[in-house]
Amino acid sequence: MKVIVQKFGGTSVSSRPMREKAIMHIEAAMQEGYSVVVVVSAMGRIGEPYATDTLLNLIASEDIVSARDQDLLMSCGETISAVIFGAMLRGRGHEVTVLTGGQAGIATTSDFGNARIAKIDPERIMKELEQNRIVVVTGFQGMTREGETTTLGRGGSDTSATALGVALDAEFVDIFTDVDGIMTADPNIVQDARRLTHLTYTEIANFASQGAKVIHPRAVELAMQKNIPIRVRSTESNDPGTLVTSGVHFLEARPANDKILTGVTHSKNLTQIKVRSHAAQTGFQNLVFRSMAENGISVDFFNVTPEEVVYTVPNTHVKQAVAALHALDLEVQTIPNVAKVAAVGAGIHGVPGVMARIVEALTEEKIEILQSADSNTTIWCLVHENDMVKALRAIHDKFNL
Repeated sequence: MKVIVQKFGGTSVSSRPMREKAIMHIEAAMQEGYSVVVVVSAMGRIGEPYATDTLLNLIASEDIVSARDQDLLMSCGETISAVIFGAMLRGRGHEVTVLTGGQAGIATTSDFGNARIAKIDPERIMKELEQNRIVVVTGFQGMTREGETTTLGRGGSDTSATALGVALDAEFVDIFTDVDGIMTADPNIVQDARRLTHLTYTEIANFASQGAKVIHPRAVELAMQKNIPIRVRSTESNDPGTLVTSGVHFLEARPANDKILTGVTHSKNLTQIKVRSHAAQTGFQNLVFRSMAENGISVDFFNVTPEEVVYTVPNTHVKQAVAALHALDLEVQTIPNVAKVAAVGAGIHGVPGVMARIVEALTEEKIEILQSADSNTTIWCLVHENDMVKALRAIHDKFNL
């Protein structure tokens, strides 16, 4: 049995015409001989009646709502979406079984609001597929050993889809969205951004973690464990989209100017924090990071030296972070409204001159680099947020993306 998992996001199931387009992709996969498992998100985005954020707004004015009860509410969006989608499939003559995350065998931890998948028992799904039924599964949700409904956090439907793909040993996991695939940059910022035909898991994970919102990083990590190929596709076209896999041969198939850098992405609404001790204080770095952890503040993009600690936090956490550091009698400087610009490419590692070209591109635009770091596949530069658009365009142009 050849299994394919197809996930349709909120915009893909938001209206009847969009759901009809989604069903055409399911029928096309069936004609190619696949048994299809469909994973659906809640319908639409905030403001639309059954979107997750709209449901959350129903309890926004309530003082006491338990995390458990909130998960029950949030899971309703996907349930509504799955039932309606299943009904439309039946209307076209298909045999369909609709399952909640728990019924589909998705067992999770009890961390309400951000549960992790502990294991998946695919037996129920396999029995339904063997009866030539399409299986529609609610994304974003699972169930604890005690039978409690949980949700998987932001990007949870992506996670549901790839986890099911791994459990079912799927041929592909298709992530259908409102774009044609992964682009070399945000096309709203870089007008000549183009679609990438192939990406490695590491590249797309870096794209996703640095601000590109096409797929959640956790979903990529799951698919990578078993090398299940992911295709990021548009619901509104038959274009093959972007194929994500571990295959190095895909890198070799790229045009020559695509081998070093794959694309650029960004994350903003950040503040850079620089911390110094008033005197030579052994272990002050430990005090800094422990205080952030104790205050529930996530730190990113950090550089540590004997004299100084530099890192970023979301703008919304700056006051709390600074207050915690002042309480430790530490010297604090902040630069608000900064942005991380990330240059991503599996071909970066071991190639001389990549950073030189990035610095050259930014210098030509008189953009100040506040901080930088690198990994095997990514080079990050911190810039003032009002320079972010220029920085993205400059790097994109410098590498002929």
